[in-house]
Amino acid sequence: MIVALEETLFHRLADETIENISDVIDDAAGDAIDVDLEAGILTIELDSGEQFIINKHALNRQIWMSSPVSGASHYDYDEDTESWRSTRGATTLHEQLAADLAVKTGHKIALD
Repeated sequence: MIVALEETLFHRLADETIENISDVIDDAAGDAIDVDLEAGILTIELDSGEQFIINKHALNRQIWMSSPVSGASHYDYDEDTESWRSTRGATTLHEQLAADLAVKTGHKIALD
């Protein structure tokens, strides 16, 4: 069930998610992708100069992603699956980011 999280819990879950994504991509991608996490904003820059931006939006209790493949998307926390689900469908943040990175890099990175 998707619910509005209490503010402290939202920040903890969002920060953990974004930090985990940063660590996994940085470890998996090597020099092919530049990963920068600063002030809670994750920037993933490809060799082509294209960027993915992932950050939390506290007002809406969401994680937002900007992708050169799928565009802008927003994710609410789903307590039942303990995942961030798209507000526009059933896709999770991890699924969408992994699919978009595969399109741009030709490599699948397991984010779960």
